[in-house]
Amino acid sequence: MSEDVRIYELKRTDLKGATVIDGFPSVGLVSSITANYLINTLKLDQIGIMDSMYFPTVSLIRDGLPQNPVRIYASQKVGDADDSRDQIVVFISEFQPPPNLVKPIASTLLDWAEDQKCKMVVSPEGLVIDRESEGEPAENEDVPVYGVASTAKATKILKDSGVTEFTEGVITGVAGVLLNEGKRRDFSVATILAEAHPDYPDARAAAQIIETIDKVLLHISLDAQPLYDEAERIESQLKLIHKQAKEQPAAKITRPSMYG
Repeated sequence: MSEDVRIYELKRTDLKGATVIDGFPSVGLVSSITANYLINTLKLDQIGIMDSMYFPTVSLIRDGLPQNPVRIYASQKVGDADDSRDQIVVFISEFQPPPNLVKPIASTLLDWAEDQKCKMVVSPEGLVIDRESEGEPAENEDVPVYGVASTAKATKILKDSGVTEFTEGVITGVAGVLLNEGKRRDFSVATILAEAHPDYPDARAAAQIIETIDKVLLHISLDAQPLYDEAERIESQLKLIHKQAKEQPAAKITRPSMYG
């Protein structure tokens, strides 16, 4: 693993065959919202942390307990051989990695996934919306979901689940490096993208990705309605702010005089 970034296990867990979810912040905080939803809804247990001397010097306090900026959670292994649900591992972080840490983070995550004999890494990502009325979200709009993968095996998994192939574009950050490293190592990495607004947390895009992850991996009919409700609340607030801003008279700008 990279010398700059390390993983410390807090609880030894059998993760052979598990799928890893990358929850580092992305466009519209889609990956962070998705990761939080999976952790809370599936009641995942914390099994480890990722740490570095270059990470933010903060402690997140949750329920009176200190938390590391990057945490690792996992579900229990499914015992029934006929159960189609995948065991999942979720990496989650509240901070945006600086450019010099993106490659070490992605490499360390993949090193660890390979060591644990996990079968796949999935990155939920926001795809920047290009609308003429930027800043005013469309109401009750279906959000398209796309996918791209590093191996033919992972590509088939997405295709069999009805995910539209992402054929042209750029994927940046941890997700982009994971795809490149996955291709180089012949390790299955998939990015699932939903159109998201870059200027606010896009819960609607996250809800679409949650439903896709459920279809591809979990098969348990996750209820993403709370995220759609949150999306409507955010959108209503933004539309009200946008309307109020339009109604305000233009402010008269007085330039300060250098000599008073």
